Amino acid sequence: MAEPASTLAAGSVGTVETQYLDLPEPVRLDCGQELYPVRVAYETYGALSARKALGWWDGMIGPGKAFDTDRFFVVSTNLLGGCRGTTGPSSTDPATGMPYGPGFPVITVADMVRTERAFLTALGIERLAAVAGGSLGGMQAFEWAILFPDQVDAVVAIASTHALHPQGVAWNAIAREAILGDPAWQGGHYYGTGRAPDAGMGVARMVGHITYLSALALSDKFGRRLQFADDIRYTITTPEFEVESYLRHQADSFVKRFDANTYLYTSRALTYFDLARQYGSGSLARALEGVSARTLLIAFSSDWLYPPSASREIEEALHALGRPVEFHVIEAPYGHDCFLLEEARQTPIIRQFLSNQSWTGGRRVTTRPAAATRKRSS
Repeated sequence: MAEPASTLAAGSVGTVETQYLDLPEPVRLDCGQELYPVRVAYETYGALSARKALGWWDGMIGPGKAFDTDRFFVVSTNLLGGCRGTTGPSSTDPATGMPYGPGFPVITVADMVRTERAFLTALGIERLAAVAGGSLGGMQAFEWAILFPDQVDAVVAIASTHALHPQGVAWNAIAREAILGDPAWQGGHYYGTGRAPDAGMGVARMVGHITYLSALALSDKFGRRLQFADDIRYTITTPEFEVESYLRHQADSFVKRFDANTYLYTSRALTYFDLARQYGSGSLARALEGVSARTLLIAFSSDWLYPPSASREIEEALHALGRPVEFHVIEAPYGHDCFLLEEARQTPIIRQFLSNQSWTGGRRVTTRPAAATRKRSS
């Protein structure tokens, strides 16, 4: 985010047009390759647009919201390797005139951030008031603070981690295997063939979606309720329970809007991410030594995929280094999805943090909801 933005009425930032920028230079990747050309899809917030749809993070970005466009000019990019306009496996390889497919280089979260840095340089933005994101976005925020410490004033990392726990690595491996084992994947060369690994992608989505939820959320939302009848029908081919039907719906809708190769590359980038290994020879504190940005960490009590313990480890390392850090745990039952469902409770925390330019010491806060304000996941 860069300051300032024009003053708008309270509410949504309005409709936003996705724009595109071609980087003038190749991006050097951790795998040793250079990628060129690279196109970045992005949105900016802070002035109303008359075209297109609501912005990518409309619930958090806008006048009076967590990332207040009355105060900040906000830039959001689609990540490297994506399938929503930024160069990825489905983009055309200039060497062949065909989609990259499995020929796209393996990328890391650091590669995504270097691409963002090159993109912002092309826009003429050299310093950021804050870098913010949830989950993978939080990982990118940490990379920003380490790779470009003199260019970031603050970090806001929501439901994130310094390294995916082994259970998360394992679930990601299962999801990738579902795609790789689908004959329609065709070694990754499925573009233009009329066949795509939708079955494998559907299973990957089911696996991934379950990791975003908590046991309590699943029980509260579905229980063991049957989908179509008052009694079981003795079938193995169609959903018997509401939760099974829900997962099928998630799979069917996901394959229509996402690319299987992008799923593979993004999943691998998630599992490679490990700040201690990358920058600290195994020590998280050593990895964070160069961080100068103020840091806000928000975690959720029921998130087992990106648990509060991971954010606490980051807080403790930064606090031991004497770095400004603030850590909040929000009590909520929805698992990793909390960061999308609990926007209203994150907003005052983020607004206060961004408005406070001074720091008097780290603090840890546990935020519990009033019973009357708790909402169910949809």
